[in-house]
Amino acid sequence: MTQPVTLKSTLLSRRQLVWLTLTLAIAMDTVVQLCWKFAIEQVPETVGLWQSVAAILQEPLFHVALIVFCMQFFNWMIVLAHADLSYAQPVTALSYVTVSGASVVLFQDQLSLLRMAGLAMIMVGVWVISRTNVRTAGLASVQDEEPSMSEVSR
Repeated sequence: MTQPVTLKSTLLSRRQLVWLTLTLAIAMDTVVQLCWKFAIEQVPETVGLWQSVAAILQEPLFHVALIVFCMQFFNWMIVLAHADLSYAQPVTALSYVTVSGASVVLFQDQLSLLRMAGLAMIMVGVWVISRTNVRTAGLASVQDEEPSMSEVSR
């Protein structure tokens, strides 16, 4: 005999799925941005527009970026099937943080204190949003799903 699925366990698995797919979205966006940058750096600055387009089409990392971008599209469909857009989209702002960190390591970019403050604000904003429900549309009682203060502190 199968056990009935409770609302709480369904929400937990939904939250886990949403966070897994959001993590994938952030990782894939980071890979796409880094591949774009690597590919563009291979194109000579002195060539014209059409020579630049021809050169970029020859770059393997450009093709990687396109493939990962397509994968991102399908991943985003899964995210939106299980979470509100108003929840998911702001969380993907973490890719600003991951791209900036990777750019420091891979491209020797410099982060000013002002940029670091902005990245810190993004992380705080995502943390605040992560404390809310992943899905509010169509729920009869949103209040029942909000994490209690004891759950938040764990």
